[in-house]
Amino acid sequence: MRKHWLDNLRWVTVLLVLFYHVIYFYNNKGVFGGIGGFGPYPEYPQYQDVVMYILYPWFMPLLFILAGISARYALQKYNAREWFKARTRKLLVPGTIGLFVFHWMVGYINALGAGPEALSVIPQPVRYIIWALTGIGPLWFIQLLWLLSLLLLLVRKLDKADKCYLWCGKLFGGHWGIVWTILLGILFWLGGQTVIRNPDPQGMEGLLNLYKPIFYLVVFLMGYFVFSHEAVQEALKKAWIPLLGCAVVAGGVLIGTTFGECNTEPEYMSSPLNCLYGWLACLALIGWFQACFNRTSAFAGYMTRSSYGLYIVHYLVVAAIGYMLKTYTQLPPWSMYVILAVAVFALSPLLYELLRRIPFVRWAVLGEKRRA
Repeated sequence: MRKHWLDNLRWVTVLLVLFYHVIYFYNNKGVFGGIGGFGPYPEYPQYQDVVMYILYPWFMPLLFILAGISARYALQKYNAREWFKARTRKLLVPGTIGLFVFHWMVGYINALGAGPEALSVIPQPVRYIIWALTGIGPLWFIQLLWLLSLLLLLVRKLDKADKCYLWCGKLFGGHWGIVWTILLGILFWLGGQTVIRNPDPQGMEGLLNLYKPIFYLVVFLMGYFVFSHEAVQEALKKAWIPLLGCAVVAGGVLIGTTFGECNTEPEYMSSPLNCLYGWLACLALIGWFQACFNRTSAFAGYMTRSSYGLYIVHYLVVAAIGYMLKTYTQLPPWSMYVILAVAVFALSPLLYELLRRIPFVRWAVLGEKRRA
């Protein structure tokens, strides 16, 4: 039986990623990327940036937890070879070949934002390669997810009897299971400590802080070994209201005491309060969607099928239109946000539907099989 709550929570989170990028693109809190804000903080506070503080601590960890749950269910239906072959097509192909077919355009816009003279002395073919390699944007998620899928197969080989899964079922599915599940937040916090403090701006350390491979491996395996158990899901379903209340309180304290700081700095991301809020939000949303959104509709069915494609293509819309609005217009900031948000939510589905109808591009950019 299909778990509609899982599908719904995934596509809702993806839509929140799209909205996050609208706000993030014009942020003035020092978050890397985008084109910058409309004035320096604190003279120009840009209170709309609060969206970043609300969403960033939990939405990507939650997507990795959901991916771990889905991997468990998929590997109960398909053998490991079939599953990993599908993962490679769906994740690795768009995360590598897709860069040169489609996402080089994001890299081109990033170069424009850095100044037209940034790559002017470099030969055109080399510029294209640089655009492709710097156009990754949100694709870091699928690149890392493919690597974690590969590591999962290794874990399964080491634990052929599935003892870890069975042990987790006994511990987290027992009478005190909800307590142990909440205490897993300690692992969430410890994973957060693996970010690199004071990264070398000339090295690869900043990139490692973006990918956070150990942190996301921890939450991915939590999804696979713990949250895929029916008993754990049922316990969160019963406790979703107090969990959500605690998450709101923790998030309110976090935002109230840190607004204005760069919320992607290593010290911020690894702080106990940030980790507490992120963990409680993940638990609360898993429980909430089971309790209230375990159903489907025509729209939900479409979003379940297409949300991955929207995630893949949306950032080109954000970067292109966001750059043009700020560079070539004198519109007030509020109208730029409105126009960019409407464009992202209207044009991303159109772009996705167009690309999935083009042979080769469908496979290279979206990881979809050849249509019959």
